[in-house]
Amino acid sequence: MLTEFCSTGAPAPVSRSTPAAPVIQTLDRGLEVLRAFRAERTPMTNAELVRRTGLPKATVSRMTTTLVALGFLRRVGGGPRFALATGAHRIGQTYIESSPVARCVTPFMQALADRLRVSVSLAIPDRLDMLYVAQCTSARIATLRIGVGSLLPMGWTASGRAWLSGLQAEVQARYIASLRQSAGPRADNMEQGIRAAFDELKATGVCTSFGNFQRGAFGIAIPVTVGRSDTLMALACGAVDPQADTAAIASRIAPELVAASKALVDLLRDVDAQP
Repeated sequence: MLTEFCSTGAPAPVSRSTPAAPVIQTLDRGLEVLRAFRAERTPMTNAELVRRTGLPKATVSRMTTTLVALGFLRRVGGGPRFALATGAHRIGQTYIESSPVARCVTPFMQALADRLRVSVSLAIPDRLDMLYVAQCTSARIATLRIGVGSLLPMGWTASGRAWLSGLQAEVQARYIASLRQSAGPRADNMEQGIRAAFDELKATGVCTSFGNFQRGAFGIAIPVTVGRSDTLMALACGAVDPQADTAAIASRIAPELVAASKALVDLLRDVDAQP
């Protein structure tokens, strides 16, 4: 897999043999607005969407008006804030129902979540975020408000750092450069966390993140290459526990996650795992 930089400056995966297709700008901008709604599921105004997408104010206003008319966004309480509507959720649900990966891994991941009393996720990259393509949660824990389709920041989460660790050096460097650019004044802090995660993976087989994305939340992740397409993903466990003994959590979960990653590779060996 090669990468090229997309219009937003983030490395975007492209096929080795297929030339880049022409992009219809209006469609691209509409999708940018939809992508802006991430894991926190918080309704946003046009002004907030402008800040998140980097698109002009007039463009965002046209996009939200159109997306509301088409049923992909809705106005919350008739006010100025927007949230995803049934059209967007329907596409996501169709993907889940048709995805061979989701069908294969859900029972396996649910059993792991229940045994470890955590949330278990499988994620792939979406620009500079990690997209959850499968997620199961133990009923006995408090967890982030996330699920299939959620986007979490690549540079600040265990799943993102684990996925970055599995890249070839040249591609990895380009991603880290883009992440630094997007992080602004926090760039050095973020890169230090990424580099520490790489060292941790070499030493223990997993990387951890405690409170980097949300206060009291922890994540433990490992890169996995699965399916006939050798698709790089991240398998992660996490939960919210402000009183957590981080060392005890890591020592309890790490061996289980390493074993689960090997079982997952076997489970998906003959599956088309391309996103």
